[in-house]
This record gives sequence, structure tokens and C-alpha cells, in this order.
Amino acid sequence: MEIFNIYFSRAELYFLGGLLLTFIYQIYFYFHYINGVIHYRKKIQHQKVSFLEKQPPVSVIICAKNEAENLSKFLPAILEQDYPDFEVIVINDGSVDDTDILLGAFSKKYPNLRTTFVPQEAQNLSTKKLGITLGVKAAKNDLLLFTDADCVPASHQWIKLMVRNFLPDIEFVLGYSGYSSQKGFLNQLITYDTLFIGLQYMGMALAGKPYMGVGRNLAYRKQTFFDQNGFASSLNLLAGDDDLMVNRAANKKNTRVEISPESITWSRPKTTFKSWYQQKKRHLSVSSAYTKKSKWRLMLEPLTRGLFYILLIVTCIVGNNITKIFAVFLFLVRYAIQITIINRSARHFKERQYFLTLLVFDLLLPLIPLSILATNRKLSRYNKKW
Repeated sequence: MEIFNIYFSRAELYFLGGLLLTFIYQIYFYFHYINGVIHYRKKIQHQKVSFLEKQPPVSVIICAKNEAENLSKFLPAILEQDYPDFEVIVINDGSVDDTDILLGAFSKKYPNLRTTFVPQEAQNLSTKKLGITLGVKAAKNDLLLFTDADCVPASHQWIKLMVRNFLPDIEFVLGYSGYSSQKGFLNQLITYDTLFIGLQYMGMALAGKPYMGVGRNLAYRKQTFFDQNGFASSLNLLAGDDDLMVNRAANKKNTRVEISPESITWSRPKTTFKSWYQQKKRHLSVSSAYTKKSKWRLMLEPLTRGLFYILLIVTCIVGNNITKIFAVFLFLVRYAIQITIINRSARHFKERQYFLTLLVFDLLLPLIPLSILATNRKLSRYNKKW
């Protein structure tokens, strides 16, 4: 210890120790979770993963609100899937556009299309949850596959690839859903955020710790829905029709992940920061309903990330040359690991590559949910006073 004290002050040792601890967790997080998809791909390639050989009947459920334009473009790709026995149930969620007319025309062309509706005067906080519940009850089959009206499958094998994971003990199958790449900084921000979240929830599920799925590409059993009393526990929340169901009932034994690029569903992202921010705000509004273990795991990564950058900056300001070199070395190692893992996974999912923008997004993205949560807390306090 005396030798260290010769070269480093006590403060420098504290900063270096904290920096090293946060670095170790960050590296663990990337290799253990974010790299999960690539690791799982290797297992599949080496035929270490078993799949269901049968093709049981499936019910695809889509809830659509004023989505006539998207349905006209994307619904045929779902109705024409290469699968022997499936139905598509579209719930008209109180639309005031031409959705009803369009569905009527499609019903004449596609005998596997069934429709129902949520009345326009419905007063539920989340009419989508009501619509999905109607769709589940109307479904003829036990296997339910969910997507949105603005999503299109990457291939005609989408249903087949998602369903192949339903071994007898499996209740949930989590798929990947991406946003199309376009020009502009906002689109890069959205697509990176979506990729990172996707790699995180898929990687955690592969590590036996599932905590969420996205309704744009998610499957579970009809019996599971009823065993969980549907959305009864989240009717007071605007969102949560997908992630809370997974967070409440999924575990390492009943959950699988489908990573094939042909199983992806694609949709168009928001085009303004305000609309994307509101979307993030809606999604984060249900985070308080997650299990304690899930909240702790999700909090730990951005916390250690933020501390890593803070300690890095402080060490470079107050440290001597040795501590500065060591701090920069840790930063470069972490950055190299990030680039390698993120971009390998991005190539697998046919997403764009990230280099310098990765650093910007790595710093920026944690601040957005932090500002949303801080705003929500202030509003909550104000409402209590009122």
C-alpha cells in the first residue's frame, strides 16, 4: 500500500478503483447480455438448439387504430405467410378512417382473415388492451403471435420461425422488431436505441432473466393469457400490453428467443423528436410496474455507465500521467468491445453500423429516460399536492 501511496494520492486511488469497478461491470454486461444473440447464433449453427418439427395452428393478432394506409401496405405480407394453418385477427380499435372498408375488402380475398372491433365510444384508458383481449378470446388456436398494423415481416417464414420455438414447456417467444434506416441524426438515434434495447432484452432472456418483449413481434400461449388474468393488473396503465405480460410471467424455463433475420418485423420510426420522446415516455410509464429484480438489473447498467464516464473525466482532470493513461486505456478497451459486439449484432439483424455516433448515443440515451422519469416524479408530486 505504501508503494501505491508513493505514486498515487488517496483520491486518485479511489477514483481509479471506482473506474475499474464500473469498467468490469460494463464489460461483463456486454459479453454476458449484449453479446447473447451472437453467442446463441453459434449454438444454433452447431445444432445445439432443438426446435419444434410440427407446425401447429397459429392465430396472428393485430390491433389497428386508424391504420388503413399501413394495413393496405403490410397486411397482405402477413396474410400470405408460408405456413399451413393460421388465421389473422385484426381488431379495429375505434378507427375513424377507412379501416373498416379495407378489412371488408380484404376479407373477401383472404379467407384466413377475421375481424372484430372496439367501439369508438369505449372509455378504457387503453383501448388497445381491450382490443387485444377481444382478439385473444376470438382466437381459435392456442398459439398467439402479435404484431402491429405498421409492421411488415422480413420474410414469408416469419410465422414458421417464431412458432418453431414452442416446445411443450415454452410459453413465450421473443422476437426482434427493428425500425427502417433513413437519413438523419434522429433516425440513427432511434435505430440505435431500438437495437440496444433489443439486444438487451433478448440477451437477458437467453441468460435466463427475461424481463420484456415488444408487441411488434411477440408470441405466447392463449392459456398463458388467461392464467395471468389478461391485462387485469395493468388496466390503470396506458401502455404495458406487451412488456408487462412478459415481465410478470416469463422465466428462464418457459421463454425462448427467435433471432433469425427472416423472423424480424420492420416498421417506420417516428420522424420528429417530440413524437419519439412521447413514445419513450409512454413506454417508460409502466416501468414502475416491473418486478424489483428487473428494475435493479435495468438500473445497474446505465448507473455504472454514467459513473464510468464521470470517473473517467475526473481522473483525467485531477490524476497524474499514470492514472490518465490507465483511464484512457480502459476507455479505449470498452469502446473497442462496444464497437465489435454492437456492430456484429447489427450486421446479423441487417441494421446499420455505428462508430463515432456510438459514443454520442452511449452518452445521450441514458439522459432521455432520466429526464422523463424526473418529469414524471415532479408531476406525481404535484398531483398528490393537488
